[in-house]
Amino acid sequence: MGTLPLFARLVAASLRGQARYPESALMLTLGQFLATGIEVIAVWALFHRFGDVAGWRIGEVALFYGLVNVMFAVADTLGRGFDVLGTEFLRTGAFDRLLLRPRALTLQLMGHDLRVSRLGRLLQGLLVIGFATVSAGIAWTPATVALALFAVAGGAALFLGILVLQGTLSFRTIESLEVANVLTYGGVEAGQYPLAIYERWFRQLLTFVVPLACVAYYPAVALLGRPDPLGAPAWVGWMSPLAGFAFLAASFAAWRVGVRYYTSSGS
Repeated sequence: MGTLPLFARLVAASLRGQARYPESALMLTLGQFLATGIEVIAVWALFHRFGDVAGWRIGEVALFYGLVNVMFAVADTLGRGFDVLGTEFLRTGAFDRLLLRPRALTLQLMGHDLRVSRLGRLLQGLLVIGFATVSAGIAWTPATVALALFAVAGGAALFLGILVLQGTLSFRTIESLEVANVLTYGGVEAGQYPLAIYERWFRQLLTFVVPLACVAYYPAVALLGRPDPLGAPAWVGWMSPLAGFAFLAASFAAWRVGVRYYTSSGS
């Protein structure tokens, strides 16, 4: 069986398991939708009070919010196996069984437990992008749609890379490190606002260390059709999502090193 058919079977098995308890899946999806909805209300309250933030209007900031939440929803769906690697696989010894199977480890982990509830955040992000389209007057052409999809793919790769790094660190700690949430959930929070409002050192961190700005800020500026207040040329937004794929490639390189030196916990 090929890679994609096997992945599809893993996904189908995960969805069938959740379909046995439809009320639970529905409530979890609704809960995530409402939880992220509170963030939307907080952003609206901020702009209702101050009008704009450093010259950015609510419709423009809504595009940042929508894009980064769609990115994270996709990555969180695919990266669940890396997120819980320490607690559900390493400590229990289940990871040793994965090693014995003649299939790629990454494929098995990415097909592990694809949660339907992630649709809550995904739907919330898409609705906010719809609001941004109307409020900021975004013109969706084939080129801008392609750029938005490119940015979402690059952002999903970036967040998935963070989860892969979290899994890699679990080889040393035998725990799923909550500190990684600083980069995942913290990254989502930081990416919801324009990079220009942050201090210089934080902008450099989000550009060169964890390139969240490359997958969210610069493409969003290009989609809005406004000049970058930081001085970056317009073409940067069309190329910068590649940084997300580079980050994912580096994360998988670290993952391979972690697997090479893995020793069983003995569970």
